[in-house]
Amino acid sequence: MNEALIADPVRSKQILERIPAGRWGTAEDFEGAIVFLASKASDYVSGECLVVDGGWMGSKSSILPLQYILM
Repeated sequence: MNEALIADPVRSKQILERIPAGRWGTAEDFEGAIVFLASKASDYVSGECLVVDGGWMGSKSSILPLQYILM
């Protein structure tokens, strides 16, 4: 899915600088979330977004400047 971005050294570096984990995600990174969602531990969880993104959404770099939000 991100093959073109990963293959572009300039763009890949720009993106990796904004991911707190400092690396691209792998399929294995989803294992814990999948096990949780398939288990009884998630029986009372509904309507939530479980973000598996290396910290991207929780970082300052994911926040859009106000001028983009108000467009």
